[in-house]
Amino acid sequence: MAVELSRRVDYPMLDGANIAYYPRIFDLAHRFFEEAWEPMCGVSYPVMINERKIGFPVVHVETDFISPLRYGDTIHATLAIERIGTSSCTWKYLLHNQNGTLLWTSSQVTVCVNMETLESQPIPDDLRQGLEKHVVEAET
Repeated sequence: MAVELSRRVDYPMLDGANIAYYPRIFDLAHRFFEEAWEPMCGVSYPVMINERKIGFPVVHVETDFISPLRYGDTIHATLAIERIGTSSCTWKYLLHNQNGTLLWTSSQVTVCVNMETLESQPIPDDLRQGLEKHVVEAET
């Protein structure tokens, strides 16, 4: 089961062509990533980082820019998990606008790390259980 979140494309996200500048789209995706932890695993990302000292930095990204994200669009993000390993997981992103047009897709691998050492570690059981509830079949 995927998590659905939404945000508006704000003016500071725009480039000279009056569309969302591509690094800002990755920033938007990361904001969705942070927000997804609470509905998926019952813990906020700030609690994971600040209290549990666990983070999930991105180590690999594959992305397709399909159509521009325009100023004022409401972006509807669908996030799901494609794969869970011992210490990594692959996130699937689909971004649509308010008209249902697919704008952006991405597959992003994150690795569970100890935030004090930045060394990888196994995904804790409680987080694994939450992530497993959101696994979808990977597209081939």
